[in-house]
Amino acid sequence: MQSDNEFESIISIVKSLKGDDEDLGIWEGSPFAWIKREPSRRVGKIGEQIVSAWCIQKGFVISKSHDSDADIVVNDRPIEIKFSTLWQSNRYTFQQLRDQNYEYAFFLGLSPYAVHGWFVSKSVLRKYVIGHTPQHTGKKGSDTFWISFNVNSPPVWLNEFGGTMSQVYQVMKREIGNW
Repeated sequence: MQSDNEFESIISIVKSLKGDDEDLGIWEGSPFAWIKREPSRRVGKIGEQIVSAWCIQKGFVISKSHDSDADIVVNDRPIEIKFSTLWQSNRYTFQQLRDQNYEYAFFLGLSPYAVHGWFVSKSVLRKYVIGHTPQHTGKKGSDTFWISFNVNSPPVWLNEFGGTMSQVYQVMKREIGNW
């Protein structure tokens, strides 16, 4: 049987490693704070789940994509989902945009107490992002792109594609219908 001092010592070490009690800054107390604690490889999947569930709630027909170029199919249209939580610099950054087999990209941005979204056709992304804002240098710089902007001042060209989730819903109804 171990002494209480050893037990308390181990508890102290484990608490220091745990990370749950880390200072989350502006995210402290947010309903989305738990996402900030998730491993980065899982965060994108969480974004896809949020968008899929939201689309279903709004009456869109959702199915799995037949290939890996799109994340989901909404009303028979392949959709790529990009997810960003607000960075400390008050920016959303949507990464790994490629010219693949999808018709639209759904950008979902979560701030501690706000949700933002944009629904953008790939043709518009080709005009402003794909081919214009490489994410990497070297060989990969020509096939992977990103968009990053201050949450309070998205690029002007992005304004007509959403901002609020109500606006995204209207854009989606206009672009792909609501079945």
